[in-house]
Amino acid sequence: MADLNFYSGTMDCGKSTLALQMDHNHKTRGRVGRVFTSHDRAGEATLSSRLGLSVSAIEVPIDFNFWQYVVGQLTSGGRIDYLVCDEVQFYTRYQIDQLSKVVDELSIDVFAFGILTDFRTHLFEGSARMIELADRVQTLQVEALCWCGERATHNARTENGEMVTEGEVIVVGDVEDDSRPTPVTGYEVLCRRHHRRRMTAATAKAAALSPDVLPFI
Repeated sequence: MADLNFYSGTMDCGKSTLALQMDHNHKTRGRVGRVFTSHDRAGEATLSSRLGLSVSAIEVPIDFNFWQYVVGQLTSGGRIDYLVCDEVQFYTRYQIDQLSKVVDELSIDVFAFGILTDFRTHLFEGSARMIELADRVQTLQVEALCWCGERATHNARTENGEMVTEGEVIVVGDVEDDSRPTPVTGYEVLCRRHHRRRMTAATAKAAALSPDVLPFI
């Protein structure tokens, strides 16, 4: 029996690395799969991890239809044993429905990876639907840490180091962009306390350097 598997966690917990490892493991056992992603930090049609690993992938725009794609591949003589789907938080609920149909009707395993909540602490559409439909939902055990050393549970969007809570849901940025030491738009993982206080690593450092600011931890 095929399964719809969802692996979730905050940024920096190794989701994309695990997606790459999952694809590698199945390939080495002779299985044939397809890799999908959406809005990857490395650019279109690429699945990449912060460890520097990457593979070519199929980009998933908002109008992509998984059911039609898979059926088309199979009827033209192709073979598909599994799908690896990264960044599923950006998929639509209808695309998640299509993935569940691929599992149920075609007996093809789906391994999906994504963030649960956006920078406003609201569930992403794709992740919410995954939770509703997946056969297995697993939280990754690698814990990302807030700047204070506590377990990070929330994703924050930053602009010039300061946390923002309004704006478009999908804005691709990366705090590890070497060409921009202080990105205009970046992302950072925080514990709930410091997310609530809107205290990023940059603002915490600024506060620590000010003699007029009381301890903040």
